[in-house]
Amino acid sequence: MIFDTHAHYDDEAFDDDREQILERMRNRGVEYIVNVGASIHSCKTTIGLTRRFTYVYGALGVHPDDVADLTEEDYEWLERSVYKPKIVAVGEIGLDYHWNENKDQQIKAFERQMQIAREAQLPIIIHSRDAAKDTYDVMKANRADEMGGIVHCFSYTKEMAKQFMDMGFYLGIGGVVTFSNARKLQEVVEYMPMDKMVIETDCPYMSPVPNRGKRNDSFNLPYVVNKIAEIKGISPTEVIDITCENAKNVYGIGRKRI
Repeated sequence: MIFDTHAHYDDEAFDDDREQILERMRNRGVEYIVNVGASIHSCKTTIGLTRRFTYVYGALGVHPDDVADLTEEDYEWLERSVYKPKIVAVGEIGLDYHWNENKDQQIKAFERQMQIAREAQLPIIIHSRDAAKDTYDVMKANRADEMGGIVHCFSYTKEMAKQFMDMGFYLGIGGVVTFSNARKLQEVVEYMPMDKMVIETDCPYMSPVPNRGKRNDSFNLPYVVNKIAEIKGISPTEVIDITCENAKNVYGIGRKRI
């Protein structure tokens, strides 16, 4: 059964058919989904989804593009809410320099949210775009290796992959690996050990070929699985089984706390 480690079913793109899609997951081979917060509002919606669907878990955190408006009250809400049932991580958090150049503000929010994860003894889900070195340096300075987690939608080089994996992090591989121009990521997949890989949709974004450009959902993960299997020279079943076990391990699903 497939484990989608990073989804955004709270997104407005699913407003018309969210319930119908999620209700069909188990019958279509998807065993678990982690819905990941990106703003305070989406974190609250995520909590609601974890209550309605037994196989949906949640991660609470604020995306670097949305940290500018965070208040002390918001941080205090996060500090309390990460202890709710079925919350398995803090995320997505990190640095994104693609559009937003307010680096100091992003770093402060990143560090504050890592501290929340540390106190709650939860792993972290890292968002990092055009910010590889700063992301790694901030993580190292804040002892992220003690928390562990996932570098979601990994997009950097083999050398950076090694650094993050050496810190104890898994790498999230999604639809981009199927793109014809994704040679760098395909080389990372070829290089990395399977015991450090998880799969994700980042839906409604990042649809794999042949559905690139359309709304993504967890039903598209077999395309990702098949591409990984092709690159690694193993069966799709092996990819599903290994990545599902990795995801359970990183998120602690099966432990009494959940």
